[in-house]
Amino acid sequence: MITKASHEFWRDITPIANPFKPDAKPEVYIPDAASDDPRLYVPFTDTVSSRPLWISPSANKWCDILTATSAGLVNRHYHPHEVFAYTISGKWGYLEHDWTATRGDFVYESPGEGHTLVAFEHEEPMRVFFIVSGPLIWLDENGETTGYFDVHSYIEMCRNHYEKVGLGAAAVDKLFR
Repeated sequence: MITKASHEFWRDITPIANPFKPDAKPEVYIPDAASDDPRLYVPFTDTVSSRPLWISPSANKWCDILTATSAGLVNRHYHPHEVFAYTISGKWGYLEHDWTATRGDFVYESPGEGHTLVAFEHEEPMRVFFIVSGPLIWLDENGETTGYFDVHSYIEMCRNHYEKVGLGAAAVDKLFR
């Protein structure tokens, strides 16, 4: 239940009695989404980890907080679908672009973009909220395809990590919508 209003102008408005349609799933509410608890962050590469927040297996999409506590790297990859990013803290960018993102910066990645994500040394860890649509297509140094990483790869990676750190693989399934 939401905190009771004291003097806000809307304090006497009653909530909708039945807010969910019969086939709707409940919302996902995650307090302290950018938590410092390292168990919540799944190693994505040797230097970058991901905290899953929302996963749609049927749409091949997920939302996460990508983090690096020091210099980090996500190997070259290509996105056939759009990606959104909002920087919570730290400093990051793509080797292929002329900008560097810091706290408060927003990035829209167009479908068809390939890049190499890097995290810089910074007084704060890099934490970026991403909305990822579709797979990442791994690329070699010449931009040629070497593999892929999709929502099903992400789910398996998250389940394995959560089981290993004692949170239980089923914790990931609670994020499915």
